[in-house]
Amino acid sequence: LQLTCLLQKQAVKGKATGALLRAIFKGSPCSEEDGACRRHKIYICCIRLVESGDLQKEVASEILGLLMLEAHHFPGPLLVQLANECVDVIKEGSLVNGKSLELLPIILTALSTKKENVAYGGDKLSGEECKKQLIDALCSIRWPQQYVVQLTSMFKDIPLAAEEVECVVKNVLKVFSKLTLQEIPPLVHQLLVLSAKGSRKSALHGVIAFFDELDKQHREELSGDELLDFVTVPSGELHHVEGTVILHIVFAIKLDCELGRELLKHFKAGQQGDSSSNLCPFGIALLLSVTRIQRFEEQVFDLLKTSVVKSFKDLQLLQNSKFLQNLVPHKTCISTMILEVVKNSVHSWDHVTQGLVELGFILMDLYGPKKILDGKTIETNSGLSKIPSQQACKLGADILLETFKVHEVIREDILEQILNRVVTRASTPISHFLDLLSSVIIHAPLVLQSCSSKVTQAFDYLSLLPLQTVHGLLKAVQPLLKVSMSMRDSLIVVLRKAMFASQLDARKSAVAGFLLLLKHFRVLGSLSSSQCSQSIGVSQVHVDVHSHYNSVANETFCLEIIDSLRRCLSQQADVRIMLYEGFYDVLRRNSQLANSVMQTLLSQLKQFYEPKPDLLPPLKLEACVLVQGDQISLQEPLDYLLCCIEHCLAWYKSTVMPLKQGDEEDEGFYQELDDMLESITNRMIKSELEDFELDKSADFSQSTGTGTKNSICASLVMGICEVLIEYNYSISNFSKNKFEDVLSLFMCYKKLSDILNEKAGKGKAKMTKTRDSFWSMKFVSDLLMALFRDNIQSHEESLSVLRSSNEFMRHAVNVALQKVQQLKDTGHVCGPDGQNPDKIFQNLCNITRVLLWRYTSIPTSVEESGKKEKGKSISLLCLEGLQKIFTTVQLFYQPRTQEFLRALEVTGEEGGEDAEVSITQRAAFQIRQFQRSLLNLLSSEEEDFDSKEAQLLVTVLSTLAKLLEPSSPQFVQMLSWTSKICKENSQEDASFCKSLMSLLFSLHALVKSPVTLLRDVSQDIHGQLGDIDQDVEVEKTNHFALVTLKTAAPTVCLLVLSQAEKVLEEVDWLITRLKGQVSQEMLSEETSSQVTLQNHPTEKAIIMQLGTLLTFFHELVQTALPSGSCVDTLLKGLCKMYTILTALVRYYLQVCRSSGGIPKNMEKLVKLSGSHLTPLCYTYISYVQNKKSTGEKKKEKTAVGTVMNKKSTGEKQQKTTFARVMARVLRETKPIPNLIFAIEQYEKFLISLSKKSKVNLMQHMKLSTSRDFKIKGNVLDKVLREEEEEEEGSEESTAAEHKEPPRKKRKQ
Repeated sequence: LQLTCLLQKQAVKGKATGALLRAIFKGSPCSEEDGACRRHKIYICCIRLVESGDLQKEVASEILGLLMLEAHHFPGPLLVQLANECVDVIKEGSLVNGKSLELLPIILTALSTKKENVAYGGDKLSGEECKKQLIDALCSIRWPQQYVVQLTSMFKDIPLAAEEVECVVKNVLKVFSKLTLQEIPPLVHQLLVLSAKGSRKSALHGVIAFFDELDKQHREELSGDELLDFVTVPSGELHHVEGTVILHIVFAIKLDCELGRELLKHFKAGQQGDSSSNLCPFGIALLLSVTRIQRFEEQVFDLLKTSVVKSFKDLQLLQNSKFLQNLVPHKTCISTMILEVVKNSVHSWDHVTQGLVELGFILMDLYGPKKILDGKTIETNSGLSKIPSQQACKLGADILLETFKVHEVIREDILEQILNRVVTRASTPISHFLDLLSSVIIHAPLVLQSCSSKVTQAFDYLSLLPLQTVHGLLKAVQPLLKVSMSMRDSLIVVLRKAMFASQLDARKSAVAGFLLLLKHFRVLGSLSSSQCSQSIGVSQVHVDVHSHYNSVANETFCLEIIDSLRRCLSQQADVRIMLYEGFYDVLRRNSQLANSVMQTLLSQLKQFYEPKPDLLPPLKLEACVLVQGDQISLQEPLDYLLCCIEHCLAWYKSTVMPLKQGDEEDEGFYQELDDMLESITNRMIKSELEDFELDKSADFSQSTGTGTKNSICASLVMGICEVLIEYNYSISNFSKNKFEDVLSLFMCYKKLSDILNEKAGKGKAKMTKTRDSFWSMKFVSDLLMALFRDNIQSHEESLSVLRSSNEFMRHAVNVALQKVQQLKDTGHVCGPDGQNPDKIFQNLCNITRVLLWRYTSIPTSVEESGKKEKGKSISLLCLEGLQKIFTTVQLFYQPRTQEFLRALEVTGEEGGEDAEVSITQRAAFQIRQFQRSLLNLLSSEEEDFDSKEAQLLVTVLSTLAKLLEPSSPQFVQMLSWTSKICKENSQEDASFCKSLMSLLFSLHALVKSPVTLLRDVSQDIHGQLGDIDQDVEVEKTNHFALVTLKTAAPTVCLLVLSQAEKVLEEVDWLITRLKGQVSQEMLSEETSSQVTLQNHPTEKAIIMQLGTLLTFFHELVQTALPSGSCVDTLLKGLCKMYTILTALVRYYLQVCRSSGGIPKNMEKLVKLSGSHLTPLCYTYISYVQNKKSTGEKKKEKTAVGTVMNKKSTGEKQQKTTFARVMARVLRETKPIPNLIFAIEQYEKFLISLSKKSKVNLMQHMKLSTSRDFKIKGNVLDKVLREEEEEEEGSEESTAAEHKEPPRKKRKQ
């Protein structure tokens, strides 16, 4: 006691404390009991003293140092008492500065080295066991909040076993929720250092789960009704802390690679089941930061790519199946998570941004549009992956755009990478990069001025890039050209060089560039154009400060460009066509350039116009054709020139002239053009085909010079007629004389078209490509409206002229179809406003309304009963047009579907109530019209049934059905109606049957699983085709009248097998998901013991699906299917069925415990497979092999005969023929061994499950015949000798046969 008092006094004074302690320890050796006890009391006194906070820092450190040095001398019992004292200090909350915690690791380490047993809690334990008990005690008490970091740090100095580390890590993770945000990063750092001893997985999982939960709570708070002032944690603070923690983890991974591997394992484990359940914004940000470590970069990006595509595929699978939607809860999409990471990265997450940019480009590079084949862009190989890959590409673009918006530092890098791809990938489609470039530039044109050098470098490659790329690139950078004069000047220089390049594409690129500049640089006084399709960002408004100066400068600039473009009028036809097609848009946007443009066009037309009013024909067609030796080509596309003049003139009359007050000088131009077009019209009508030297006797073959020239001239005349038809209609004001002119021009067009078709028909190959019509979409819309819907009394007499010609009306509908097809293929149409989505949509609505009225008012049957004409009837063309339009609207105008459907309804004034009608109700109204048409068609006589029309109607119904809400009564009505049609109609048209049954299955899948439907159809197929055993008579079920002897195989059979495969894929997906969940649940015994797997609804649903599918295959496997695709597909389907059954058995092996067993319905499924499927599979295999062997012998004999016959032609040909025969044999027999293997794998795992579950599952399985064998040499030799003798005999007979024909020849 005196010593402790003395020590306290000396320590507080700070005088020679260390010397005093050393003296005490020297006089208190541990070998003596009194000495050890004295030391123990001094230690306890020192611990209390150090924690009191009364000592100077240096004195406290000196005391602790001495205590640490002497601790290992203590005997075991006293070490236990000391350790308990330290634990009590923590327990009582007596820690003041936590200094004494530095001593505890030394005490516990010393204790663990003691070999003798020590009394602890009434038991005798070894030193190691005592240490373990003390650590458990330490983990069971509540740690003071301010000393959590020190306590965690303390454990890294104690030698711990794996379970002890696990216990400590769990305890630390529990404390997380009690700490303030600022205290978490240092604790995470200490936890990661500690996890190096083991439990890396638990540490990482705990940290990620904690921040995921924190993010969720924060999102809920922000999205709730509470005011933002009451949010518990500010966003900025939370995300800053997350960023710091991520840095700590990345630093720890750099030091401990095993931690990195554990992180990847953690996320990969989640991929087996539901990838989105394991990923969270914090986890994604962490992974992206880890990409800065080179050894993990590739693995992390592979993991993220796979997760993104899997997430989108899962989403697509869920959207198409009500069965899955009922079982799987909706999860946050991975794209939402990644974009949230982009948003959060603004809080100093510099370590994440580079990873985000790389991920964005990886997704765009991998999943963008694929290479061009035959002029078309192929998105992906299979329909299933098409949408997920497009979504992945779009996600990549969104990541880059959002990163570009929030991080100024990385903008230049993103722009450079986009431009590099645009310039270097000329051979692959890069529309997605051009769209991204456009979005990036529109967002910040002023900021990107600093990167202008990158853009001007890209301009240098313009002449080498494809025309489409040039157009997209220039359109994208157009806002930059408005803010940067130097960039504009660089572009002008490049375009002027390209104008005189030797390559045609370079010159076309120059024209495209100049036209784009003319469109976008407004001249002072130009009319405002509300039809601009290129929107310009708000930030660009600041540029046009000196708008008067800009407009004047723009006028000079634009006139210079027009001068440059005039030189194009002496170049190739393709260049001129581009110019003529672009002038209309230039005028519409820059009306002040009208005089310059129109004068240019007028002077060009005068070169080919015959001014004498009586001279026929009115145009010099010879001058339009260039003859260079044997090469004959089009020089002046006169039809395009006239088309351009006609559209520009119409626009000028309707837009500019009403605003001009008596400016006769200007109007003279337009009057002259009007007079010329009027004169050309009159003289074209008077001209005969002989005047153009294009009558029936003319040569149109492409092999001769005259034929090529005549074909070019014929094409020009047809184009001119089309242009003049539109011109005369537009100025007619419903004049009867003008409509007669229109019809006369059409008859000229028709005659020439018929001659060309007739000549082409006589040639070796018919003309495959139909020429694009010169009619504008607006004109087609107006013309159809007038022909079919105009009821105005004053128009009736004049319109009767056009209506009298059925051919003219059919041609009008055909052109409408052509325009819609062009829109569907490319997203735009030729002619004025062809690139303007709003105008196209408006015209599309008008055309649809007319076609719909025409088809429903005059059905095909009524029209065709009147008079039979060559080609399709107008009604059928209208239906074809409607089918294409409905598909096109869903492709390009999905957000405007409500507006589109409203435009189709022929109602009065739109009221407030009308606006409330849903898309489902509007679509259902249209569906009813087409349902009536199909019913009328089906009720007609069999010989009057039009298969083509029926298929089109089903396609239209399928397209419109996609607009119905699956939970609505309208959808239920559609499904029951389709089901009724399939049940009651027995049309034997295979194509119609396939399309209608496909519609039934697709509708059914959106309400519930189609397995019962499959079972019913399979019974019908079995009943129609009969049994494989000819002695068995099958009862005909007749669920669906549509399944007849003619349609049952291969049509319906292949359809139901493909549907069954989809169901199996869904079941496989569910089993994989369950396996992933189980593997995660089994990480800890606590959770797995709570899981009641037997009552799992998903398991029950899987077993029900497989049970019904089993009965489906039970029917088909007994059906006498014709050889070929049906048999092969059935064998593959059976193989898949057994593979899925095996997967389910393996799942139960994973979750089954010897005490638990397996569900009763699983036992029933196994019993059903053993009694109803496996035995029948073996019977069916024998049936197929017997069936093939009878036909195979004949084929082989024929093949061998062929090979022998061709011996004289050489050995190579023999080998080829023999290889072909063998390949066919292998192809046809391949599914059989695969199926047998699948059955045996299923039985193998069933045996394992039986042992594990203590249930005899094999009692219902009839084991297959063993195919183990032993080769008996003597028997084999005997058989081979017999075969050789037979072959020799057959060779002799074959040789004799082949020698006879030459002898006959000699006799002749």
